[in-house]
Amino acid sequence: MTQTSAASQAKPAASTTPVVQGLIPATILTGFLGSGKTTLLKRVLSEAHGQKIAVIENEFGEENIDNEILVADTREQIIQMNNGCVCCSIREDLRTTLADLAEKRRKGEIQFDRVVIETTGVADPGPVAQTFFIDDEIAESYLLDSVLTLVDAKHANAQLDDRQEARRQIGFADQIFISKTDLVEPAAVEALMHRIKHMNPRAPQRAVHFGEVPIAQVFDLKGFNLNAKLDIDPDFLNAEDAHGPHHDHDHHGHDHAPGEACDHPHHHAHDDDVKSFVFRSKRAFSPAKLEDFLGAIVQVYGPKMLRYKGVLYMKGSERKVIFQGVHQLMGSDLGPKWGPGEEKGSKMVFIGIDMPKDVLLQGLEQCLA
Repeated sequence: MTQTSAASQAKPAASTTPVVQGLIPATILTGFLGSGKTTLLKRVLSEAHGQKIAVIENEFGEENIDNEILVADTREQIIQMNNGCVCCSIREDLRTTLADLAEKRRKGEIQFDRVVIETTGVADPGPVAQTFFIDDEIAESYLLDSVLTLVDAKHANAQLDDRQEARRQIGFADQIFISKTDLVEPAAVEALMHRIKHMNPRAPQRAVHFGEVPIAQVFDLKGFNLNAKLDIDPDFLNAEDAHGPHHDHDHHGHDHAPGEACDHPHHHAHDDDVKSFVFRSKRAFSPAKLEDFLGAIVQVYGPKMLRYKGVLYMKGSERKVIFQGVHQLMGSDLGPKWGPGEEKGSKMVFIGIDMPKDVLLQGLEQCLA
């Protein structure tokens, strides 16, 4: 049975104000065992940010939130948090837990502003992210904000070598926090960040110490928001910072991207199965051709496609088209109009496991008008 609670707390002065019933932002917190997820979570829960956070944990085990910030009422299977947060353990599936929390919030039985889902260390975040898109009831209550992945600098290379779950966690990330950097040499941290950049060029990386992360770097990142990410950072697919200048081929649509040949010898020290590549073109796409091709591709390769996202230049449209997908789930949205004098073009990034890069690049090329 799912455990939920609302902690007893002093009533705020404005307690008569009804709870705002907009979409509830949700953050998925993932990372391999020992990467510091719980440390980060404890800090977020204990910081005086004025937000009530509902936490959903895949399990209460050795790595759970400790008793200093929990008050357990085992008779009612309630877990209370002394700072007004709600804590739930998944005894049923995630969908049931989320629906139950949203229903209690609507009824005013519990109050919270956002949800953080802490996955187990060996979890693939893909199915967790998909929950927010597959189920209509969940999609109408929640907005998936981002996937945060914590990486243990000391043990990451061995984990990435041996465990596909660790590689998947990198591939899904919207933001990557690297912990325990003080335990390894700076050159080793740099090499690790370079390796991760190859796997997922679209996720910013940040070294963190003992979970000391400003709350602004954890919430409201809009990693899954189709428009916001691209408005903030229209060049999010560029990788100049890690890979030097691009060698852009206008007609072939692809350039030096992670996973391709380059001059840095340590790029190829690890042959990870999670890789990324970029497609670019300054020619417009034929909407019908592109829809048919992408639809066919996700049917066949969807399970291997972790994240894919892009800004598209579509024939006959004055607006940018923003698209993204998780496995077989794909969506698009109209973005802002192309600006006066702005160079039109499409940029797409694909992150996945042993994806057929040549098939995708050639197929996309054939979808151009």
